Amino acid sequence: MDGSFSGIFLTPWALALMGLCIGSFLNVLIHRMPLMLERSWQSDSAEMLGVPVSLAPEITLSTPRSRCPQCGHAIAWHENIPVLSYLWLGGKCSACKTAISFRYPAIELLTALLFAACGWHFGAHLQTLLWCGLVATLVALAFIDLDTQLLPDDLTLPLMWAGMVSAAAGWLPVTLEASFGGAVAGYLSLWIAHHTFRLIRGKEGMGYGDFKLLAALGAWLGWQSILSIVILSSSVGALVGIGLILFRNHGRDVPIPFGPYLAGGGIAALFFGEQVTQLWLPPV
Repeated sequence: MDGSFSGIFLTPWALALMGLCIGSFLNVLIHRMPLMLERSWQSDSAEMLGVPVSLAPEITLSTPRSRCPQCGHAIAWHENIPVLSYLWLGGKCSACKTAISFRYPAIELLTALLFAACGWHFGAHLQTLLWCGLVATLVALAFIDLDTQLLPDDLTLPLMWAGMVSAAAGWLPVTLEASFGGAVAGYLSLWIAHHTFRLIRGKEGMGYGDFKLLAALGAWLGWQSILSIVILSSSVGALVGIGLILFRNHGRDVPIPFGPYLAGGGIAALFFGEQVTQLWLPPV
């Protein structure tokens, strides 16, 4: 593909526009994937037990059409334009006037901002699209974990394999050895921390989805980035956790999902990881 194509379609502004559209899809993914998983679990459990199960109508990422959860109004195409439709509708359903969560345009804007940042930081190269795919998946995982305390294997495992395949193909500035080592180191580091915490405290400290997410980040960014991601994620997580306990009376025993902080740490490492890593692993 020639440079003129990259120069036009992979600029920060063009990627921001793409990010708005991808962000709109992420809103669907974040809402529907947990429902799809729940339905699958119910079906599998009923099959193993040999009992009938009454399932809700089938739901996929494309069907049924998006509707207002309050009145059931089917959302028309012109009511589903990223950000603009929210502003045009005044943040309310056109039929029943129920308020629409600001989170929908916020996710669209966040994705657009991250895509533009990828374009600015990495330049107008096809490799930049890979980084955009990474940050889009991290946004989806962060919000799914916030809502459900789940990090679906349907996202974490393909993300990990995509990182290793991209490294093997030479599409990333990470060797296959560093990618494989990052996946192993990412998984084992949290696995060890999890079981150590359980031995000391007698309870679970984090979920296995966190191990797989850090393994995926290691596959994309290499083993050298693991410590930086963990430090960044843990620091933010600790500050937010303390703030929730002090200012919102969040119970100490109420779990706080770690996935959003891992995703945030991974994104920070993507843009600033080299500088952070040099603080503990100086270049030879």
